[in-house]
Amino acid sequence: MTPLQRLSATIQSRKTADPDSSWTAKLLAKGPEKCAEKFGEEAIEAIIEAVKGDRARLTSEAADVMFHLLVMLAARDITLADVEAELARRDGVSGLAEKATRPKG
Repeated sequence: MTPLQRLSATIQSRKTADPDSSWTAKLLAKGPEKCAEKFGEEAIEAIIEAVKGDRARLTSEAADVMFHLLVMLAARDITLADVEAELARRDGVSGLAEKATRPKG
């Protein structure tokens, strides 16, 4: 099991945990909208570090982004396996070709 898979499993287990016992449980208890807001905040922090060019800070912020992405997905009952399946479906398909199949809007 990869570190990302372990993290995803831990986040899934926090969905039923007491919010007073875990930051993840507390965030999930606040609902999908709050989880999405936190993900957005972390993404902005990662963008700032990418622009600055500080490799260590960007790596740290990227880890935060991945954590909060998994929390946001869990809040909507989407698993890492679901995302991996979608990536597998796209494997070997040109990005331009894949994008052309998406609904316009």
